[in-house]
Amino acid sequence: MTFKFKNVYLNDVATVTGPYEKNGPLGKYFDKSYDDMYFGENTFEKGETKLLQESIDIVLSKLKKETTDLFISGDLLNQDVSSNLAALKLNVPYLGIYNACATSMEGLIIASSLIDSKKINNAICSVSSHNCTAERQFRYPVEYGGSKPKVTTFTATGGASAYISNEESKIKIESGTIGKVTDLGITDVFNMGAVMAPAAADTIKEHLIDTKRKIDYYDLIVTGDLGIYGKQILMDYMKEEFNIELNKYNDCGVMLYDLEKQDVYAGGSGPVCCPLVSYSVIINRMLKGELNRVLLLSTGALHSPTLVNQKMSIPAICHAISLEVVK
Repeated sequence: MTFKFKNVYLNDVATVTGPYEKNGPLGKYFDKSYDDMYFGENTFEKGETKLLQESIDIVLSKLKKETTDLFISGDLLNQDVSSNLAALKLNVPYLGIYNACATSMEGLIIASSLIDSKKINNAICSVSSHNCTAERQFRYPVEYGGSKPKVTTFTATGGASAYISNEESKIKIESGTIGKVTDLGITDVFNMGAVMAPAAADTIKEHLIDTKRKIDYYDLIVTGDLGIYGKQILMDYMKEEFNIELNKYNDCGVMLYDLEKQDVYAGGSGPVCCPLVSYSVIINRMLKGELNRVLLLSTGALHSPTLVNQKMSIPAICHAISLEVVK
């Protein structure tokens, strides 16, 4: 299901990260980074909330704004804890959302639809994740020190916010595609790339059908967090199932880290992985005129530890946003 938007613009963005992201290849593009995983707080969870709140403060300060009509946010913690606490501080109408690592594009689609229909004038869409809080919730506490297979993805640490509105800027949100849940029967909680790649393929195909476009319409297509193995699976899947070659394609989980020098297994993941890359180097390239049309796809594995322990397979989802430079 794809929506076209007529009057929705990306006005500005903000990214705040941890040390792994700071020391990766995109470190110079982030607004703010820290050297430790606590960020001056006494728990990882409080540290994640701080990252999210700071990204909101930064994007508002860039635009010299004090507030927004609507705040939409999500994270990986039970009950969207980081987002809830950020909403408490922001003190505006709030929608807490969850589609795992696909949450960022879900938020942009919701906000863009409300702005395009003139229900609101602007919104802040945010996400966060933290490697240590995610490991504690979905796998094992980092103190456990358990070994992991090479297909494992590494949850990115950061907060990212986008301010979008009906005020014209250099980049517009041209359309958004809501994905469908897929499930190929994979039960391996570590192999998230394989779980999510079919969802990404389905959303790309549906977006092209709905918009009546060819794949080369876009200067770049990026997925959220498939990692190095999921990236290859998606490319193979698109070629074999739909006869579509992804030539101008990359994955944010691969772009965020130096996979040869940093100990991040198959690459990055987490709700913040896609926006950390998209809101930094990709937006920068669009503003410089190097990219005119970009399709952003955030992918999410919709599992829970309880259901995984009950040997259920892991479903996945993918949502897409089309960004275009305003001529």
